[in-house]
Amino acid sequence: MKFLIPWEEVTFSVMRSSGAGGQHVNKTNSAVQLRFCVAESYSLTEQQKERLHRKLAHRLTQSGEILIRVEDERDQKRNKDKAYKLLNELIIEGLREPKKRIATKPKKSAIKKRLESKKIRSEIKKNRSEKVKW
Repeated sequence: MKFLIPWEEVTFSVMRSSGAGGQHVNKTNSAVQLRFCVAESYSLTEQQKERLHRKLAHRLTQSGEILIRVEDERDQKRNKDKAYKLLNELIIEGLREPKKRIATKPKKSAIKKRLESKKIRSEIKKNRSEKVKW
């Protein structure tokens, strides 16, 4: 399933990255935080919004937004692109419907094999517990 959230529905804020990096980290705002409000999206249908609220409940803030923070790359543009890509992957995964499971019967040979292995196991355990008479 292909699906892309329009850039207009996403807001970005930039900040300084944490961790090692020396002077570069201390003076550039390369970390990016992406915000996407599921309820206010015009590119999603009502059913899709409900499904995302159910499936991504652990990722949503109290106001119903998805937050993604990326600070992996050294420059802001690549971090923005990566955050946007992660958002789209998250939305696609949230909208994916699981396959219906088709119940099947085990084959007769598989049932027979299982019962044979149970008998063998039973014999092994029975022989362990018997008292040996000399």
